Amino acid sequence: MFKLDDIHLKPPVRNEIAELTAKAASVMGINEGHIGNISILKRSLDARKKSDIRFVYSIAFDLKGVNKGLELAGRQLKRNNTLQLYKPVNFEFPNVMLRTTREENRPLIVGCGPAGLFCAYVLANSGLKPIIVERGESIVNRERSVKDFWEKGILNPESNVQFGEGGAGTFSDGKLYTGNNDKDGIYHAIMKLFVEYGADPVILYDSHPHIGTDVLKNVIINMRYALERMGAEFMFETRFVKPLIDKTGKAVAAELLHKNKISEKKCGCIILCTGHSARDSFKLLNECGLKMESKSFAVGLRVQHTQEMIDKAQYGEDFAAYRLPAASYKLTTKASSGRGVFSFCMCPGGYVVNASSEEGRLAVNGMSYHGRSGPNANSAIVVSVSPEEFGLGLFDGMEFQQKMEEAAFLAAGGKVPVQSLIDYSAQNGSCSRKGIEPAIKGAWAYAPLNGILPLTLENDIIEAFGNFGKYISGFDNPDTLLAGVESRTSSPVKILRNDSGQSNIGAIFPCGEGAGYAGGITSAAADGIRTAEKVLKYMQRV
Repeated sequence: MFKLDDIHLKPPVRNEIAELTAKAASVMGINEGHIGNISILKRSLDARKKSDIRFVYSIAFDLKGVNKGLELAGRQLKRNNTLQLYKPVNFEFPNVMLRTTREENRPLIVGCGPAGLFCAYVLANSGLKPIIVERGESIVNRERSVKDFWEKGILNPESNVQFGEGGAGTFSDGKLYTGNNDKDGIYHAIMKLFVEYGADPVILYDSHPHIGTDVLKNVIINMRYALERMGAEFMFETRFVKPLIDKTGKAVAAELLHKNKISEKKCGCIILCTGHSARDSFKLLNECGLKMESKSFAVGLRVQHTQEMIDKAQYGEDFAAYRLPAASYKLTTKASSGRGVFSFCMCPGGYVVNASSEEGRLAVNGMSYHGRSGPNANSAIVVSVSPEEFGLGLFDGMEFQQKMEEAAFLAAGGKVPVQSLIDYSAQNGSCSRKGIEPAIKGAWAYAPLNGILPLTLENDIIEAFGNFGKYISGFDNPDTLLAGVESRTSSPVKILRNDSGQSNIGAIFPCGEGAGYAGGITSAAADGIRTAEKVLKYMQRV
């Protein structure tokens, strides 16, 4: 096959493959009929010039007719430096079969987020029949619990936006973008599995792919059904309490809590995919002697603008004529303090959601559906903080998060506190300006956000808005709406593991975002696959 980069199409694009075939033939100076089996490798949107917005593609294709194709290819490779020979990089899942009939040899996975699910996929595909333990509910029941919380204020601490089937990413935008290089094709393999279980095939080539929370729920359910057919077992509403360790220092079972009853589950190993909000699990694991360390993370507030304003700023006044997707942005700046401030988890056409998981504490996140058709755009505006700032104790970072969440809860009596940018910038506790109409899942109220974050961080974020307004017109408008607090950007701790993937306690494999080795759906899924590979090597030896 051959690859051609930098193919431009002006929107609106009505028939992608036909238009790409015609453009590629024109660029190479050949007849369209010579191009066959064309596929899109990557698509991005270049809107830097508002008067000349373009989709930019990389495509792969065959040249029809063996002799004619080789002749054309040789000629075009000399003439056109964007044409390359192309061989797809396909990630190979482990080709190992370790069928086990002994219950005590089955791997036990703690957590049903992307790390746990993709780890389970590899292990089940190898005949190991993993057990997946999840403290939260399955998606259908979890949706009811989340709806009860958003509409009635009834929080289920065990099953909510943070905990339950699919993990925290289920109630999010379902963003799959990662800045990591896909040298071995693992990220593409993850996308292909998402598509196999129901995601839009466009994620295979879009430069900033997303699934959307509405579609992602069905994808996860379909994946669970497939895993069960492969022999996996799911235990929902079951909390992992602690590992049980034998005299050799190896985990041989897990203590589980289900419906207020403690039980023991023998297993061949334990894979910890707990997620970034399993604070009680972190403390219990520390008491069991599992080595971990505190780590940096980011905190801030969630900002809302109308999606129309962001579209106009990014695409120009005539954006509607182009039939473009809801515009996104990525912003970063350095405050005069020297601290970096940046946008995080941007949700075009999305909603701010109450993502709390603990009584008396409040945290927010962003969510959007597949169509990204909500009235507002939102993102977190955050600042990185390190152990040198919040304390060098193992759980000082976690306690720092909790203090901010407690302040956010008190600010509006348990509702999501909301304040206009002009009032927040005044730093006098006023809420006189009502701002734009908020798009929030969960009860909210106007209330001062000042004091939730430490003053130094508050000053940096206020300063950053002025800088961001230079890049996106209107970003620092007085009516811009803020909500808080964004405190769960990543895990506050890292569970240490060695080259074999194990912790200092044998047969325990820390994995994913909660263990400190990932930063989103795709990277967590990839770490789940990599960890599964190491589990297979371990299981072959025992």
